[in-house]
Amino acid sequence: MPPRRRTEPAAGRAAVQAWLRGAAARADVTTAVRFTLEELADVAPGNAVEVRVPPAGAVQAIPGPRHTRGTPPNVVETDVETWLALATGRLAWDDAVAAGTVRASGERSDLSAYLPLQAARPR
Repeated sequence: MPPRRRTEPAAGRAAVQAWLRGAAARADVTTAVRFTLEELADVAPGNAVEVRVPPAGAVQAIPGPRHTRGTPPNVVETDVETWLALATGRLAWDDAVAAGTVRASGERSDLSAYLPLQAARPR
């Protein structure tokens, strides 16, 4: 069963577009992050990787073994700006990892196959 949507897709896309234009208020940025995390969970459903973008949100995605307690074995953590740049295609996964703006641990934590997200690409 896909994760429950909390962000209205039209509002999420509008927030991403505002961020891309450099005209996003803080609420828009938070909405854009949550929307793109939900999109990731839709295109890569599962519970093997926890993707964290503090303080805006987190999601579990990617097929594989499910963890039930404690810190999961596969974690991706980054800041808001880096996440949105990855989600929209403004930044490549390998470049973000090399720059240290993405911390990825575990054998399933490489998200390059899923990014950028189609729904977050510039129009």
